[in-house]
Amino acid sequence: MPTKRQALILTEIVRIYNETGQPVGSKTLMNQLPIQISSATIRNEMAALEEDGLIMKNHTSSGRLPSTSGYRYYLDYLLQPSVVSPQVFSTISQDFDRDFHEIDDIVKQSANILSNLTNYTSISLGPETINVTLTGFRLIPLGGDLVIAILATSMGSVESRVYRIPASISSDDLEKAVRIINDHLVGLPIDQVKQQLATEMPQLLTKYLHSPDGFLDMFGDVLRHAAAEHFYIGGRSNLLNSVQPDDLNRIKSIYQLLDKESVFPSLLDLRPNNDHQQSTDKPISVKLGDEFDNALLNDYGLITARYHVADHGEGIIAILGPTSMPYSQLIGLMQLFTDELVKKIYEYYNHFHDDS
Repeated sequence: MPTKRQALILTEIVRIYNETGQPVGSKTLMNQLPIQISSATIRNEMAALEEDGLIMKNHTSSGRLPSTSGYRYYLDYLLQPSVVSPQVFSTISQDFDRDFHEIDDIVKQSANILSNLTNYTSISLGPETINVTLTGFRLIPLGGDLVIAILATSMGSVESRVYRIPASISSDDLEKAVRIINDHLVGLPIDQVKQQLATEMPQLLTKYLHSPDGFLDMFGDVLRHAAAEHFYIGGRSNLLNSVQPDDLNRIKSIYQLLDKESVFPSLLDLRPNNDHQQSTDKPISVKLGDEFDNALLNDYGLITARYHVADHGEGIIAILGPTSMPYSQLIGLMQLFTDELVKKIYEYYNHFHDDS
């Protein structure tokens, strides 16, 4: 456990290194520390920090830089979030000051705002709730054997997809099937709709359709897309800013990583890690380097903030960037940003329910 003086020196090393990208020497610290300490004393304290594995030597200079363990100690025990400037607050307010027609539009906009403010890659996942219900289902003929299926939920989202109807299903049968869906499933939570789709509905629809399989496949598909977790990524290319230009293989691998829809939800997994103090109980948490399950991200950090929107569920926003991100500024920003995002989501739901 570092002493108070060692903790102060570690904090300054993190701050200076994050700002300059250069290893920090004793003379620089002597001029920057808020207390007066001799250069020799600073070197002794730096030696102790290095022995504890919290800082490490850069082979090209006599300076030191934080190790992953040093960053972890700083994040868990020493960090003080910065106050967001009025200019940044104004930018966030202006970028959210527009009408949104779906909750996904707000989620997508939040990723873009956060990426533009930080110049890092941002990830946004909308509120997830078990209380979302089916509010309506329609089929609109497009000509020939094509129809557009439209499914609406209580969270204000509307999913529409085009399907080819089997020749064995007549238009009258389709109308009957849609009526059955609306009579029996509208108002039920999505999870119950899925359950009935697999149990009771096939038998019920068989009374009206010679073969309900084609219709059930179509309804099940549009329901699955409507209920899927929608996450958005802003500033994808910013993730490459920390990659050396000549490391072409790594650049290619990271681009492939960004294209895999299964990757980012796994990055946002905040289950407690026994190696550090991270917990799902924290509204804002940070994952570093080898704490990821992917070696491609060893030089990166992920700042994740959870937000709650009462009955509408819980969402996530995150920033993915180099390990040497200015955490104090970014965590202060995330605290403010989640408050503004929650206000906008509440505003949307209040407006949605007023109009419904």
